[in-house]
Amino acid sequence: KLNSFNSESNNISDASGLSHSWWYILLAGFIAGFVALVTPCVWPMIPMTVSFFLKRTKDRRKSIKDAITYGISIIVIYVGLGLIVTAMFGASALNSLATNAIFNIVFFLLLVVFAFSFFGAFEIQLPASWTSKLDEKADTTTGLLSIFFMAFTLCLVSFSCTGPIIGTLLVEAATSGSMLYPAIGMFGFALALSLPFTIFALFPSLLKAAPKAGGWLNMVKVVLGFCELALAFKFLSVADLAYGWGILDRETFLCLWIVIFAFLGMYLLGFIRLPHDDDPKPSDRVSVTRLTLALVSFAFALYMVPGLWGAPCKAISAFAPPMSTQDFNLDPDARIQTYHDYEEGMAAAARTGKPVLVDFSGYGCVNCRKMEAAVWTDSQVKSIIDNEYILIELMVDDKTSLPNGTEVVSENGKEVKLRTIGDKWSYLQRSKFGANAQPFYVLLDAQGQPLAGSYSYNEDIDSYVKFLQSGLNH
Repeated sequence: KLNSFNSESNNISDASGLSHSWWYILLAGFIAGFVALVTPCVWPMIPMTVSFFLKRTKDRRKSIKDAITYGISIIVIYVGLGLIVTAMFGASALNSLATNAIFNIVFFLLLVVFAFSFFGAFEIQLPASWTSKLDEKADTTTGLLSIFFMAFTLCLVSFSCTGPIIGTLLVEAATSGSMLYPAIGMFGFALALSLPFTIFALFPSLLKAAPKAGGWLNMVKVVLGFCELALAFKFLSVADLAYGWGILDRETFLCLWIVIFAFLGMYLLGFIRLPHDDDPKPSDRVSVTRLTLALVSFAFALYMVPGLWGAPCKAISAFAPPMSTQDFNLDPDARIQTYHDYEEGMAAAARTGKPVLVDFSGYGCVNCRKMEAAVWTDSQVKSIIDNEYILIELMVDDKTSLPNGTEVVSENGKEVKLRTIGDKWSYLQRSKFGANAQPFYVLLDAQGQPLAGSYSYNEDIDSYVKFLQSGLNH
């Protein structure tokens, strides 16, 4: 019965969440491609490439065909990269990356390296021999193949700017829950990157209106560096929570982000100079665009300040550590009483006669944090959970070793070793409730029997209230 009940009424949020993520990854890829486009490694290549196509042939129809082929080649290359990532890791591995603490530590270090690269400390470059060989191929071959090699050369030449962006996008896509997301993300990226090359080749007169290359391109890199550095601490937070180090609680995380975005605002106003920045001239003035971005950055930093005293700061709930790590909170009653052990929670339910809300969550689960900030903070939802339910929150990526050592269990006819508390809760979710995704909510009576269908990621408060009420009306 337990294995089948969630398939009977598994909330429609599964489908809507999948659709939402699909569009989110595509949009994230497109924005990443647009950002990569306006970096010093890519933007100056546009007039050079357009000039090549115009000089390659006097036949206007053929030049248009070549330009479109060039754009399609860029898309094929990057989508191929996304498919390679999926093939290397496999669908099941991609789903587990988001909650893998070691992976999060490695990616934290990579993002810090990427950030300092964008700041100008060094450049990440591929071997020059690779570019030289592709240049030779493009020169010695003809037809569509030569255009493909030209597109490949662009991808390699621009790697010092696009590499960190692609790496961040691929990890975001790979940890979003579907084996197709890396390819979808790369399609959005390549589409944004290839469109200007194709459009300017089709309509070369538009190049006259395009912004000229200059110091603003390096500023884009530096802004990306600040964003990469801020994002890095999100991954360190996941590892910190999973291993229980306690070095990056919510206040510490917020302090770091406040400082990072305050420094970004100062940089945009010209108070901070970095190695690759042009020397300021006496006549230089802060542009309206820079001033606007600086105001946004300062405002964002100020928005996070109340979070140091327990404000929810919903806009960053997907990135910041959970409220439970907050040491100082002016509103301690805002927290929902929670059990973190299944047996203890069920024992409390047996004593009180209350039904149980089991929340299968994870320290690295972005959607879990969104649900807690957007749904659980609602007064009606909080009141129902506090007064009517026993809440059991089980972290499937908790790396704390089991008190009694390794447990051996049977799953699908095979022996499975459970080494950590997270392993235990993940096995419980799979074996008892037939699911392996987070967040995942189930309603049980005091004897552990299901009261209603399950619920997954869906930020619709009314739907969540109906879900909770369905357990009370059973």
